[in-house]
Amino acid sequence: METGRRNFLKIGGICALGLGSLRVVNALGKTETPPKFMANLQGLSAKRWAMAIDMKKCWEKGSPGCKDCVLACHSTHNVPDIGTQKEEIKWIWEEKYENVFPGQQSGMEPEEIREKPFMVLCNHCKNAPCTRVCPTQATFKRADGITMMDFHRCIGCRYCMAGCPFGARSFNFRDPRPYIKTELNPTFPTRDRGVVEKCNFCEERLGAGKMPACVEACKCKALSFGDLEDPGSEVRKALGSQYSIRRKPELGTEPGVYYII
Repeated sequence: METGRRNFLKIGGICALGLGSLRVVNALGKTETPPKFMANLQGLSAKRWAMAIDMKKCWEKGSPGCKDCVLACHSTHNVPDIGTQKEEIKWIWEEKYENVFPGQQSGMEPEEIREKPFMVLCNHCKNAPCTRVCPTQATFKRADGITMMDFHRCIGCRYCMAGCPFGARSFNFRDPRPYIKTELNPTFPTRDRGVVEKCNFCEERLGAGKMPACVEACKCKALSFGDLEDPGSEVRKALGSQYSIRRKPELGTEPGVYYII
């Protein structure tokens, strides 16, 4: 009796081992292996994404009051139009020269520079202070230089807004969905009340092999985008041919957005 019991336990152990193996033999005797997931080979990649904004092209070739880049960005990302300056949500917008480059003026700039609007957005800084102060890692740096926002991790503390020296982040004081004036884009998530948002360099479009929406929408080709570390990229060509500046260089954040003026 004892021998039979011992043999039964051995057989049971072998069966359990077989069921727990990584490979399962199906009824036809074929071996099933875990599925393999392939990366999107059409996606765009870079060591560090960057943008150059040629304001001379924007002023000289663009039509007065043109906001194609703003409309393209905001419609692509379901950005609401709240209607009040205090609660407005913005990913890319216009600012005056003195506000964009405080302390960098010589006082002798041409009037066309001092009076013309400048397009501003998140700078995707190499040394982004916003990512260091976020307690939940809702905002973080990708290996390719993009400063990301995870809306689900955001707890609405707004530390990142206080940490950003460029005012590039917006807070949803109310449910933003009723204020989306453009046709809803089902491929990009809407946000909740109490969540911070900002430009993401269209990382979802880059993953699909497309350029950022603002770059594609600009008729005068004032926006150049590409790999800052690739000498053959469009952004490097633009920066290599004309003088450019960045915002608040004294802070050491190393913005990824350059201005050609």
